[in-house]
Amino acid sequence: MNAVFPEDEYLKLSGIQHYAFCKRQWGLIHIEQQWAENLRTVEGHLVHERAHDVSVEHRGDVITSRAMTVASRELGVSGECDVVEFHKETSERDDAVFIHAYGGIYSIVPVEYKRGSPKINEVDALQLCAQAMCLEEMMSCRIGAGYIYYAETRRRQRIGFTDELCGEVRRIFGEMHDYYRRGVTPRGKRTKSCNACSLSDLCLPALEKKRDVGSYIDGAIEEGETET
Repeated sequence: MNAVFPEDEYLKLSGIQHYAFCKRQWGLIHIEQQWAENLRTVEGHLVHERAHDVSVEHRGDVITSRAMTVASRELGVSGECDVVEFHKETSERDDAVFIHAYGGIYSIVPVEYKRGSPKINEVDALQLCAQAMCLEEMMSCRIGAGYIYYAETRRRQRIGFTDELCGEVRRIFGEMHDYYRRGVTPRGKRTKSCNACSLSDLCLPALEKKRDVGSYIDGAIEEGETET
């Protein structure tokens, strides 16, 4: 990946979740600019609307910033964090930074809101980690963990930002930049997840199962030989 991306080449940070879920879905949305709503996407919008009321709230030793804009020149992405919490610390730490506007030392904790329940894959964790990496670059600090709040369970799940997870974020964004630069929408494979995708009608994943022209011709020739 390039050391620094110009702003006009920035991708949407949230796209990493689409890409990790389905590369083709990401291409249809972010390269071809196609979109369709279903019940899941509408419910997701409602959850995020509650978190995306731009505001800063002070409560005790915690400052909560909603809909905070973040970006990374290294990753070449920009976007918004649902919630970023600033926890006041009593002493200097590796994972804390002095913030002049708040007059103290704070550790930084990103929180992402999701409509469903915790997933067995890393789709949501990758998006949260990408947010943390943007915040680290902007704030010149280290962020060790964040949380994903799932509306279905009404609980937070802690996500640790390991070297492996950060490395996967860099690798995926590298692939995304390559596809976007070439204007190529990745091919897809039909899975069980296709049934719940709002873009299933646009994607037509069932076509992937059809034989190519060569296979069709070979099959027709074989049938003809069998008949004779």
